[in-house]
Amino acid sequence: MPTKTPWWKKVRLGDRFKRKPDRLISLLIEQARITEEGMNALVSYFEKPSKRRAEVVSQAESAADETRRILIDELNKTFITPIDREDIHALSRAIDDMLDYAYTTTIEMSILGVEPNESMREIGAALVKAANELHLGVQRLSDHPGVANDHIVRIKALENRVEEIYRLALAELFQEAKDVNQVLRILKYRETYRHLSNAADRAVEAANILSDIVVKIG
Repeated sequence: MPTKTPWWKKVRLGDRFKRKPDRLISLLIEQARITEEGMNALVSYFEKPSKRRAEVVSQAESAADETRRILIDELNKTFITPIDREDIHALSRAIDDMLDYAYTTTIEMSILGVEPNESMREIGAALVKAANELHLGVQRLSDHPGVANDHIVRIKALENRVEEIYRLALAELFQEAKDVNQVLRILKYRETYRHLSNAADRAVEAANILSDIVVKIG
């Protein structure tokens, strides 16, 4: 009489973890998508600041945080990952930080009474483009890493543009320093510009991590 094969011997290791790798990449894509939405919400806030529009940015930040928590939980339960787990963790963190700075920008502006100006709107437009390139780059990572690399290059160019606007905006601010009240205004606006510059820096950090991943899987 033939011996019956135990069920656990019939399950291949590849089948056991088949769903998890796709799930991790999908969560990274979702996180990048929400970040792009958050940047669009920030630009909307710059166009006409209001409590309701600030809340949209806050909601995006909360949704992205929840997606990141799920990703980390999935990562902790997964033995086989599509790319290095350290890279997944670092990429998720950088994407999260980018949106965090958009959120803190609206918080600081509300607390300090800062009104949006043309420099902020220009930086915001560049951040939206960077977030879009990041979203596309993560989407193309698995099947078209060469295309992902193109998006990485564009993110770095956009960060350079943000830094250029940032420096010009600061120079313009300091030219206005004639009395104490204007000095206080400078400090408030400089803090806002700094948050926006940090958001661009995190986009480049995410791009650099993406670049490392492309090299590893190439």
